[in-house]
Amino acid sequence: MLFAFRGYELDLDKAELRLGGAVTPVEPQVFALLRLLIENRDRLVGRAEIIDRIWGGRIVSDEAVTSRIKSARHAIGDSGEAQSLIRTIPRLGFRFVGEVVASAPPARASTEAGPLDAAETRRPDADRPSIAVLPFSLIGIAGPYAAIAEALPHDLIVELSRLRWLFVIARGSSFQFQGSTATIEAVRGALNVRYCLTGTVEIAHRRISVNVELCDTQDCGVVWSERYQGQVGAVHDIRGDIVHAVVNALELQIPLNEARRALKSPENLDAWSAYHLGLQHMYRFSRDGSQRAAACFEAAVAKEPGFARAYAGLSFAHFEGAFLHFADDPARATALARRFAELGLEHDSLDPFCNLVMGRAFWLTGDLESSLPWLDRAIELNPNYAQGRYSSAWTETLLGQSHKGRTLVDTAIELSPLDPLHYAMLAVRAFTHLQEGQTAEAAAWAERAARSPRAHALIELIAAAVHGANGDADLAAEWARSARERQPGLGEADFFKAFPFKDNAARRQVSQSLRQLGF
Repeated sequence: MLFAFRGYELDLDKAELRLGGAVTPVEPQVFALLRLLIENRDRLVGRAEIIDRIWGGRIVSDEAVTSRIKSARHAIGDSGEAQSLIRTIPRLGFRFVGEVVASAPPARASTEAGPLDAAETRRPDADRPSIAVLPFSLIGIAGPYAAIAEALPHDLIVELSRLRWLFVIARGSSFQFQGSTATIEAVRGALNVRYCLTGTVEIAHRRISVNVELCDTQDCGVVWSERYQGQVGAVHDIRGDIVHAVVNALELQIPLNEARRALKSPENLDAWSAYHLGLQHMYRFSRDGSQRAAACFEAAVAKEPGFARAYAGLSFAHFEGAFLHFADDPARATALARRFAELGLEHDSLDPFCNLVMGRAFWLTGDLESSLPWLDRAIELNPNYAQGRYSSAWTETLLGQSHKGRTLVDTAIELSPLDPLHYAMLAVRAFTHLQEGQTAEAAAWAERAARSPRAHALIELIAAAVHGANGDADLAAEWARSARERQPGLGEADFFKAFPFKDNAARRQVSQSLRQLGF
């Protein structure tokens, strides 16, 4: 794509800024900033969005943003005084106001392909899952709320861009497909994406309904869909809720679909397919699943040695081996969990998953204080990261900060109600009540945790201990028997190695219950 303005050309394909055909050197961040402003010239771009897109959400000063704006203006012959191309809207953001002519770049010489054969070109990371979010369609008379049909998908693009495993097409390209006439085949052909997110906004009788649909562009099948409703007067309140719900649903649904695709041809796995298949095995929380997950992640690393998330997956798999005693040598599994977390961070220090597994690696040595900064960083990098919030909640609760832990885990459950670690989130909620002496509430949450899908023997042991603390002898004995059957030899020492509680009344209650149950 070429953007021409005042004798300049911004060539996205060649990553060049040219004046009169001659290349004008610019720093990569300045080029990216010009692209962001020009592609979104129909609206204001706020400082927060600039930081998210140019710096990947890292914490930077206002002076850094101002400096890049100044450099961008200088590169295209503008200035802070003139603001003839880049205009500052005080306290709100910036907007590109110059007249722009957009066009496709000249076609390369070819005897076969034409300039629109986008599907024939591949990105360097073409195997990575990719998505285009189209503007939503309006149904009915929206009046002053018509802008929500573009505002919601724009917010989704911004938030999805935080998921570093997902390639998100920029708004300037995906918003070329307006209205219901855009077909999935056309989107796939023009943008070369694997997934397409579409939606409708209907306003009737003072209520707003938003329908969202995720399609696989390869077969045009619907992967996931959902409807959200609310009062039209509260549209700006529910807007954020819808965005968070959709982002977390896609973070679950796309990997599941990628794993299903991989299972169809396991002999032809690329790095990303192997990674997603590994995730499916990893969340089984069994000895066989952990071993299969590690093998998939190793295959992904072998195919792509710089694959940060595959190293993080290896760390998680070895964490399971040490934490759940699947590994024959727990000490070696502990060391590998730490080492692979470090390798993941070496390749991508801004990936929330890499920061998460580093934080969890410290759990294995009981160093909870050292784990918190990594978990906090995972949340800072992606505020919608439910597993990051859950892991931080566990850590805070084990350190005796039950109120902080409950706030974090409640948010995690709200963000991802179908999360593979949902059982563990419920167990954290149980312990927050136990810390505050609310044994009946703790027992109710522990019971839900132990009965949830994927709950392992340690979760059942939590239910046994908490029921014992609440005086429910029969239920305590029932869960104790089940935990022993699933993991013979499990004892009090194993429990507190897995959950290194700060020495307080709750720990003493659990210890007493476990000893009474013969652990």
